[in-house]
Amino acid sequence: MTFVALDPGAAPSPAVAGEPSLVTLEDIRAAAVRLDGIALRTPLVEYAAGPPRILLKAESLQPIGAFKIRGAYNAIAQLDAAERARGVVAHSSGNHAQGVARAARLLGVRATIVMPSDAPAVKRSRVEADGAEVVTVGVESGAREAMAARLAEERDLVPVPPYDDDRVIAGQGTCGLEIAEDLPDLALVLVPIGGGGLASGVATAVHALRPGARIIGVEPELAADAAESLAAGHIVRWDGAATARTIADGTRTQAIGKRPFAHLSRLLDGVVTVAEDEIARAMRLAAERSRLVVEPSGALAIAAVEFHGAELGLADLTGTVVAVVSGGNVDPARYRSLVESAGPA
Repeated sequence: MTFVALDPGAAPSPAVAGEPSLVTLEDIRAAAVRLDGIALRTPLVEYAAGPPRILLKAESLQPIGAFKIRGAYNAIAQLDAAERARGVVAHSSGNHAQGVARAARLLGVRATIVMPSDAPAVKRSRVEADGAEVVTVGVESGAREAMAARLAEERDLVPVPPYDDDRVIAGQGTCGLEIAEDLPDLALVLVPIGGGGLASGVATAVHALRPGARIIGVEPELAADAAESLAAGHIVRWDGAATARTIADGTRTQAIGKRPFAHLSRLLDGVVTVAEDEIARAMRLAAERSRLVVEPSGALAIAAVEFHGAELGLADLTGTVVAVVSGGNVDPARYRSLVESAGPA
């Protein structure tokens, strides 16, 4: 486990001259209006009575089984009529693909999705069920990015990035808005980091509404490019073969986005990395304690609070801790295999 502290408790560093401003609380509130009736205001499910009290923000209960509907819909809903007529393209290992496919169907927009060959079958089938065209490439995130860019140029499609986009970040931030509004005593939020869009949006909302709460990102040890990037002060790109090793397929991005880096370097208090066996054990614990089916990427924050409480200083907290469960889309056979292999926690 690695814990990278980023001046916890300090005020956000000022923007660098010429750097675009960050997403604002007003942007997130506007996204919440667009998402009314589309994204579920997900419940906070009890994980541990405490102290401290630990709740799970169950984004696994969204209509597509993951938080990605928030950012995808917020982005596509802001396209003008001409852009919608062109159609959209996105690249994703699964959950953003589902978010774009569902949002596009609801808004009457044609969608093309680039997915890796090892994407979970349950995610691909749901993308196709929403009417999107799926284009399959290799397992590296760079290959998906390149194909999506090629299709955008060849077919004149509008890209909908999975995380490196302020509209997407604002949409994901509605998750943090709900947490902050629901918990006046919020002390700590743990949120998974893949490309960084969810963590950026959550950090923006929580910092604005609950400035006394800490915000910690969580990554797998085998795909800890964000932790390395934030510690180094610049974006570090990992090899695709390295990030492909983690069971948390939603976090296999090779580098966080430029816009997420700008947000997280100013708003995040630190990053925890967790081991593969801890992720699998956290999946089992989510089922046993909270009755939630959680995919590996969605179990990251649970693994952090369960196995690294000392590093996080949980014993000293008096308020409520929230672990964001980002999704629950996992093939049944793989879920059973991972949960059974984990054994009792």
